[in-house]
Amino acid sequence: MKPKGSLRALTTIMGAIAMVSACVANAGSDPNEPPDQLRVVRGEELYQQYCASCHRTDLSGDPDWKTPKEDGSYPPPPHDSTGHTWHHSDQVLLEIIRDGSDFAQSRMPSFGERLSDDDIGAILEFFKANWGPEEREYQRQINEQQARLGE
Repeated sequence: MKPKGSLRALTTIMGAIAMVSACVANAGSDPNEPPDQLRVVRGEELYQQYCASCHRTDLSGDPDWKTPKEDGSYPPPPHDSTGHTWHHSDQVLLEIIRDGSDFAQSRMPSFGERLSDDDIGAILEFFKANWGPEEREYQRQINEQQARLGE
């Protein structure tokens, strides 16, 4: 009867994976809901470890983030309400962090080998915890639009 136990364990693992995936996809999706503080704390720790050296410890980014450098690339933008991170869907942000980007010549390196999608979801939760309600609502609408297009 070992296979039954193994099947039960596999079912439990698959359920856990589905829950984690849902958390990543819906991280901070309702601007009226308080953020999951455990994910925010974890996201902040990961942000400080992997992101703060370029985007600053307080999420403020480079002061001249809108001005191209001599090579045409742009400095790291802020991830608080003063930047444009909240203009993008969770999926776009996840892909940029995981896969890197040359979008608008930002030269964002990839972190997919160091951060799981769940880790990136926690970082996004940290971002959202630092946005105002208007930015969270706007970004929630962007997520809904992307979800509708993907149906």
